[in-house]
Amino acid sequence: MSLALMNAAAAGIANAPTRLDPIELFMDSDIVVKAVIVGLVLASIWTWTIIVSFWMKAGGLNKASRAYEGDFWETRDRESALSKKMRAQVPSARVAGAGLDEWKRSTKNSPVDRDATRQRINAAMESQVAHEADELAGRLNFLATTGSVAPFVGLFGTVWGIMNSFFQIGAQQSASLAVVAPGIAEALFATAIGLFAAIPAVIAYNRFSNSVNQYEAKLGRFADKVHAGLSRELDRV
Repeated sequence: MSLALMNAAAAGIANAPTRLDPIELFMDSDIVVKAVIVGLVLASIWTWTIIVSFWMKAGGLNKASRAYEGDFWETRDRESALSKKMRAQVPSARVAGAGLDEWKRSTKNSPVDRDATRQRINAAMESQVAHEADELAGRLNFLATTGSVAPFVGLFGTVWGIMNSFFQIGAQQSASLAVVAPGIAEALFATAIGLFAAIPAVIAYNRFSNSVNQYEAKLGRFADKVHAGLSRELDRV
């Protein structure tokens, strides 16, 4: 190694940062690595937005449904419990409303086919339960996509950064740490950001998927009770 290269390497080591600075790593990285990092940061921000909004929405819907179901069984005037306001705000009200609407349509003309009416009521409420679960889980697919894709996007940025480091080695004809280390650090930073985006997304998706299944099961149990009550009413028609 020539004296000039040795002096340059020594100067690089002397001027090397003594601690990890993410902003400096980002600013010094290649344009492709920068694009990867920006995309992953945006995905992470959107992931946390979904996490917070889902947590608030699911908590509110569960609380409203529990309160409504208690009032529904205590009142004798089911129509008053199915106001437009309730149907607009409470999933349980929409499920009960789907069953009662079908019950009215099927019993307004005589004779009443009881078995067919029971099947239609059950189908109407099952469809509404599935719709409510789909509405709640609407944006969870983004979490699944981020959790599975983000590490590979970060890895792409890492591979590109390491390739760039090898080009620097060839250009400067030196494989010293002073030449290689900055590029490798910038490249590995992309993988770190990919994991930062992916890990919360995977945890949240698994947790929230379970919450959606529980939510759907609760609505299904409520629908079964409503169906049983309407079935008893049919015996009197």
